[in-house]
Amino acid sequence: MVAGAYSNGIQVAAQLQARAVTVLPSTVSVVRHYAMLLETQIKANASGRPGPNAPTGDYRRSWTHEVHIGLDGVTAVVGTNKPQAARLEYGYVGPDSLGRVFNQPPYAHVGPAVERVGPLFVAALGRVAEGDRP
Repeated sequence: MVAGAYSNGIQVAAQLQARAVTVLPSTVSVVRHYAMLLETQIKANASGRPGPNAPTGDYRRSWTHEVHIGLDGVTAVVGTNKPQAARLEYGYVGPDSLGRVFNQPPYAHVGPAVERVGPLFVAALGRVAEGDRP
């Protein structure tokens, strides 16, 4: 027999089919969970220094997540519709559209959240790929 060849193709196909049935639901579960964790971590980081101050909570409340399931996979989008998000994350030096001059330092809150949650997400997806419980 050739190395890597299987003598029982029907059994292998059945095992692959059984595994395929569990991969999508497990992946959706992992993506939903970690999108929610990322949103929560961003909100926590945006609750004061070293992140931005959020005196009214409006900016913090604006963060949401959505999960999309399509033919090409499962994706999540975590974001805000607030225009100040990039300025808060990266800082801003220079004039704005009204001519006011700013020297605003960055108050990173998204990057640190991704650095914290990202490795946990990758590990959970690895467990799904290996057939373990996420």
